[in-house]
This record gives sequence, C-alpha cells and structure tokens, in this order.
Amino acid sequence: MIIKSIFRTILCVCVIPSALQAASPRPNIVFILSDDQAWTDYGFMGHPDIKTPHLDRLASRSLVFERGYVASPLCRPSLASMVTGLYPFQHGVTGNDVDGANNRAALDMPMRAAFHKHPSFIKTLTANGYLAHQSGKWWEGSFADGGFTHGMTHGDPKRGGRHGDAGLKIGRNGLKPITEFIDEATEANKPFMVWYAPFLPHTPHNPPQRLLEKYTKPGRAGDVAKYYAMCDWFDETCGALLDYLDQKKLSDNTMVIYICDNGWVARSTNVNDPNQKSWKGFALRSKGSPYENGVRTPIMISWPGHMKPGHLPDLAHAIDIFPTIAASAGLNSPENLQGIDLLNPEARAKRKAVFGVTNSIHNMTQGKPDDTLQYLWCIDGSWKLLLRYAGKDTTRYKIVHTWDTVPVRLYNLKNDPAEKKDLAGANPDVVKRMKKKIEDWHLVKNADRR
Repeated sequence: MIIKSIFRTILCVCVIPSALQAASPRPNIVFILSDDQAWTDYGFMGHPDIKTPHLDRLASRSLVFERGYVASPLCRPSLASMVTGLYPFQHGVTGNDVDGANNRAALDMPMRAAFHKHPSFIKTLTANGYLAHQSGKWWEGSFADGGFTHGMTHGDPKRGGRHGDAGLKIGRNGLKPITEFIDEATEANKPFMVWYAPFLPHTPHNPPQRLLEKYTKPGRAGDVAKYYAMCDWFDETCGALLDYLDQKKLSDNTMVIYICDNGWVARSTNVNDPNQKSWKGFALRSKGSPYENGVRTPIMISWPGHMKPGHLPDLAHAIDIFPTIAASAGLNSPENLQGIDLLNPEARAKRKAVFGVTNSIHNMTQGKPDDTLQYLWCIDGSWKLLLRYAGKDTTRYKIVHTWDTVPVRLYNLKNDPAEKKDLAGANPDVVKRMKKKIEDWHLVKNADRR
C-alpha cells in the first residue's frame, strides 16, 4: 500500500516567454536512476551488443549529456549528492557505512540525522505542493525521513532496513506501487515526482532466462552475458514506466531525468590485470574508483515542448539535478550549491571544469569526511587529473584502491577515453595548473561545509 503527505515538481524554464511560463501547469517529474552500469552500456551510447530500445527512445526526445559525471563512484554518497546538490565532504556521507561494522545501525543514526538537516530537491518539491513516491535504492532511513510523501522503503534496521529494503522489489517485481501512486496523484489533481531507482542492473545478476539466452554466445564470459542481460532487463522496466505515462496521457507534462549512480564492469574483462587477482569482485577501475568506468554516466532530460532534443558535448554533473529541478519548477535552490541548471545554455557554456571525490567504500568517520579520502579529481576540457590520497580503510574493499600507488595521474579523455596512457610526466604545467584548481575547490567547499 502507498502512504501519504505532500510534494511538488517542476515548472517551465528554458527558452519560453515568462508570461507563458507563468501560465503553464507544473510538470510532473520522473527521476530514473540505474544502479551499477558503465557509461558505455546503452544503445544510444553506441554499445555494439547491449540493447536498450526504451532508453534509446527516451534519448531521442531528450537532451543527452554524454559527458555526465557523479560526485562519487559509490551508490550511497552518489545518491546523497544528487539529492542535496552537495559534494560528499559537504553533506558528510562519503561511503556506505560508518566505521564499526558490528554496530552499523546505531552508528548510522547520527550520520543520517546530520544529513537530513540539508535541503534536498525532494523536500523542496513536497514543501511546494507535490506528491512524491520513493522506490528502489534509498539509504537515508525511510521514505518519510527523506521527505517523500509516499514510498516503499521502511529503513528499520530491525527488519533489515539498510539501502532500500522493501523498495528494492521495484522493477524486478513489476511497477504496481508506482502506477498506483501515479493514479492517486492524478486523481487528486496533484503534480507528482517519482523516484525510480531499481536494484538494476546491480547484482544479483539473475536476469530472465529469455534475456540471458539472448546474450549468451560462444566466447563471451558468463558474467558478461548476465550483466548485458541485466542492462536489457532494466531497460524493459523503464519502457513499462514510460509507456504508462503515455497511456495516461501524462508524458507531455512530465519531465523525465535519467542518470546512473556509478559504473560497473565485469571482472572477467580485467583478468589480465595482475592487481585483479587480489580482488574477486567487479573489475578494478570501475565501481568505487575515480576512473571513467566509475564516475562517468550519461545524463538525460526529456521535457516535451521545453527543449530541443540532441546529444551535447557539455559537461554535466549529478550536483546539477537539484538546481535544474528547482529552476524548472520556479523554485529557489540553496545559494551555496555549485551545480547549474542544465537547461540553461549560458550556464553550460560558462562551465569549464567538473570535480569529484572517492572515499573508502565501506567505512566513513562521522564529522571527518576526509578521514577516508582516496582521490580527488577534476576534468577540465579534455584533461582529467587524479590526485591520490591514503585515507583510512578498515575493510576488505580497500583492495579497490590500494593497488594504485601513483600520486598523480593525467589523461587526455578526447584521445584516450579508456585512460590507458598516463600523461602526467610529459605535461607538468597541466598537472600543476589542475592540481591547484582541485586543491582550491576542495578547500573552499570544505570551508562552506563548516
């Protein structure tokens, strides 16, 4: 059953007269968030094998930012940055768990309480009349704790609440909670926001047999075939959601935003890396790392009649979600946010660089976000600089980072998107300039937190 309270969504921005903007109805928001999917793994991004026809259709009517990035290559801090528009060291959620595995639930309570003091686009919308439904991944307690008016996640540690609990059934077990919510909101004549963050294509990789057979072929590793099938399955669920909006004649007044929380690559694709032997999980340089397969994602925005679809080379970032939603709704976002309204071409043109962080995966220290810092990174034009740190890691996941002992790495993403050739030694001036830019950014943003 769906539970209630209040919420609001997005109005008109972009290139339309203000009088028309004021007269337009507030749009609904559908926020689609995939889980553990590399930036290349979509039909519209040119993958030769993975089929995503429903997301391809969405892309055909969207602004597609092929150079989108997340603030952290890990689900919990990544989602926290999307919601607040803040970097992990500002909102405090830098990893999946507070240090102290045997008492995780109790230790997490003050962390969540501190996090919820920050404004979010969810609470901003509901405070202005929207209904909002949560499903799928959600780490910060219950849906109600996050400001949603409806939802699935209870967040009760006594009942196994942690990173979505009952909400993780969405997608894999159909979309009924969402469709019921949409019906309820439309019957109440309320604008609505849907948070659709299914546990897809995330492990367990247990796709329907028909999809596994579709991707199984001689010479293709089993883990790769299963992952490809999971990407296809996720796409099917997105198609069902988008089709429901069409069926209910809601698509014309609905903004759909798509992003992925972080990347993921199958282990078998990295078996020639000697460092991989110490880590039996996913491929190194993907999830949990600042490399492209960890932090890059396409970001899509569809809003019929309010923007011209197309693929853009502009840099986009997860911290832009809050400002974009607020601007489109005619609402104010906090002044300290560094993100931009992605529907504003002037703001996009002014942006020259984006930044991000990587901390330890399964331990964080309350009140000391840099205690577990592993990397700071910056992309400036085609250049990408990684600065390596030695933050505390008390878990088995430290192997994801400890293989990398080089203090500074520089890549030219235009010529080398796979980050195979480190150019730091040949470009000391670029390193010096970008290192200062990173350090200035981190210092100022840390000061903002205090």
